[in-house]
Amino acid sequence: MQVRRFAPALAVSMMATLAPALVSAPATASPTPRAVPTAAYAQQKVTWQKCRADLPPSLECATVKAPLDYRRPRGAQLDIAISRIAATDPAKRRGVLLINPGGPGVWGLDMPAYLHGAFPASVLERYDLIGFDPRGVGSSAPITCGLSPEELDGERPYKPETFARHVALTRGIADKCRDKYGEDTLRQFTTRNTARDMEVIRAALGERKLNFLGYSYGTYLGAVYAQMFPRRVDRFVLDSAVDPAGAWHGSFKIWAPEAERAFKRWTEWTAARSATYGLGDTPAAVSRTFWDIVARADREPVLLGGTRYSGTQLRAALRTTFFKPRLGAEWVVNLKKAAAGEPTPDLPAPYPWDDNATSMFWTVVCGDTPWSKDPESYRRDAVRDAVRYPLYGDHASNIAPCAFWGRTAEPATEIDNDVPALILQNEWDSQTPLSNAHGLRRALEGSRMVTVDEGEGHGVYGTLVSDCAEQVANTYLTTGRLPAKDVVCAANPAQQQQRKGTKVPVPVRGPLAP
Repeated sequence: MQVRRFAPALAVSMMATLAPALVSAPATASPTPRAVPTAAYAQQKVTWQKCRADLPPSLECATVKAPLDYRRPRGAQLDIAISRIAATDPAKRRGVLLINPGGPGVWGLDMPAYLHGAFPASVLERYDLIGFDPRGVGSSAPITCGLSPEELDGERPYKPETFARHVALTRGIADKCRDKYGEDTLRQFTTRNTARDMEVIRAALGERKLNFLGYSYGTYLGAVYAQMFPRRVDRFVLDSAVDPAGAWHGSFKIWAPEAERAFKRWTEWTAARSATYGLGDTPAAVSRTFWDIVARADREPVLLGGTRYSGTQLRAALRTTFFKPRLGAEWVVNLKKAAAGEPTPDLPAPYPWDDNATSMFWTVVCGDTPWSKDPESYRRDAVRDAVRYPLYGDHASNIAPCAFWGRTAEPATEIDNDVPALILQNEWDSQTPLSNAHGLRRALEGSRMVTVDEGEGHGVYGTLVSDCAEQVANTYLTTGRLPAKDVVCAANPAQQQQRKGTKVPVPVRGPLAP
């Protein structure tokens, strides 16, 4: 899937009004957070109105109030922004379908409008499509730590000569967030509290149970909600899965070994088409072509478009393309031309990280689960993984701001239940690999999993990658019937995935999006 990219719309005025409450949250002894919202939150009235001008006109918008700290439900509050496109057939309506497009740290208020162009009438007539900006994001009290462009860049490959600078840089990110908001406030912006907010949204909308569609990070959010509120789960579709056992450090370290597996497949595919691409007629020759270019670029950066890239930068930039062999071959052909001094286009633009998205990403992944606080442990892992996984090991294992974050507010959520859910997964997903989906499938014992054989890209439902997988998901959402056992679906032919029409590929977003 070619992920569409959209710039988030931030509600600065929300931050201005809420900031005083956020930074003044008391740091007294911590009672146990409430498992369910109080009556005041559950019974609040939701008033739908026209959305702001930069959102699609088909949407209605509203806010629901949630406590900043669920240990203190009568304390500071947040306004959680939600949106809606109502079910097209009131007679067939069966509830709401809450949507999360990924993250953490990205907005979802506009998602119903995109899904409305991607989903079949049988789904649209049954559900109000509900989008929301999770707490700390977009229009829901956005966290912005004041990060510099260098701090917004998440690619920090390990090198002995730069490690001390990266330690200082990542420590600085943690310090900026803590200095602006205070540790106790930052600890309230977690996946568990976002799951509690989902429960507030469900209750405020008057729904007995919740239907949910979560992509990427949204699969973890959905799994946490199911663990915390199993009796409120109705039909949950979890697309492109995060393994809860790996959240969060393991979720990013796994990119290195999975990149090696994809690179091997790419060399085999490309060697079989040597007459087309001219990169080598054996997998070893194709591999050598790439690594020779990388070595040359590390000596003298190569020019693509108007940008010069070192070999280290090329490895990071091309990691995801190797999961789509044709795309990978096309770009390495461009690299070969660039190394020979020929003019070439620039590499695809990376995901457009801004202060809010990056600040909330680290706030969530550092606040959900414990990370090592020993910088030397990251150095050791990066040195080891650079040898084990030469394509990306030095990137995936290097130090992160979580090494300097405060303690977590609650223990990490252990996912172990028999709540029914449908897991959708491409075989070749660069951001949430197939092994992640197997981990989520084991944790959700009542789930069923659809694997798209040879499916490439991040996201399945609504992305044109597999008609078979779409049909399974549509059946589940319209009838509630899960497959009797796990299913393997074929991927659509490439030309079918690229067809034009009314369907709009779903924009899976965030750091887990390529």
